[in-house]
Amino acid sequence: MAGVGMQRIFISSSKRLFFQHSSVTSWRLNAHVGRRILATATYNTSVPPPSPAASSSTTTPSSPTPAQAETPYFPDVNAPDGSTDWSKSYSGLGVQPFPKEAAKILQAPLDPMDIEMKPDGLIYLPEIKYRRILNQAFGPGGWGLAPRSETNVGPKIVSREYGLVCLGRLVAIARGEQEYFDPSGVSTALEGCKSNALMRCCKDLGIASELWDPRFIREFKAKFCVEVFAEHLPTKKKKKLWRRKDQPKFGYPYQE
Repeated sequence: MAGVGMQRIFISSSKRLFFQHSSVTSWRLNAHVGRRILATATYNTSVPPPSPAASSSTTTPSSPTPAQAETPYFPDVNAPDGSTDWSKSYSGLGVQPFPKEAAKILQAPLDPMDIEMKPDGLIYLPEIKYRRILNQAFGPGGWGLAPRSETNVGPKIVSREYGLVCLGRLVAIARGEQEYFDPSGVSTALEGCKSNALMRCCKDLGIASELWDPRFIREFKAKFCVEVFAEHLPTKKKKKLWRRKDQPKFGYPYQE
């Protein structure tokens, strides 16, 4: 028991000595670090602080120059001869509206006599009338369709992307498509593909926008069109077909 008591006294004494030694070591270390910090602060006081102008120049971004501010979001792309490469360029897109005279022609209401109807009930404006409206607004030669992709010829359909350019500005991009049923009709289908792209591009100019308005479509059908039963003579099958009221009855292979 005496041995155990001596061990406890020895351990307690060792702990006190350890903590005393640790406290002295920490005090010495803190004093050393304090002298180093004081020396560093004294040394830094000899360095002049940065001027407000210098600090503001490094933190505040510089304002864009007039040339940078006028740079269009869609840059122009030129061909090797210096002309605009309309297969890639977006030159003039959304820069400014066209003159009021041209806008009035483009957004003029359609004449009901110009609207045609397919037997399935779809109303449309013939492609040639889109061209007439563009000629009235910009003049012959003041607009054109520029191919923007290669022609995609599938087993039954052809497609190609075109851009509508008016007065030297790109105004719309659309992909046209056209079905064909015989390889000999690919050339004709390519022309139909171009016309389909023109019709889709003209939507961005407001031409014939009524044709995509559901209310206008319903009112036009109720006033100018009629749905009739017609028999397909070769198969003797009957179905409902649409036509304008001022058009004659369906002919062969149908009979009303």
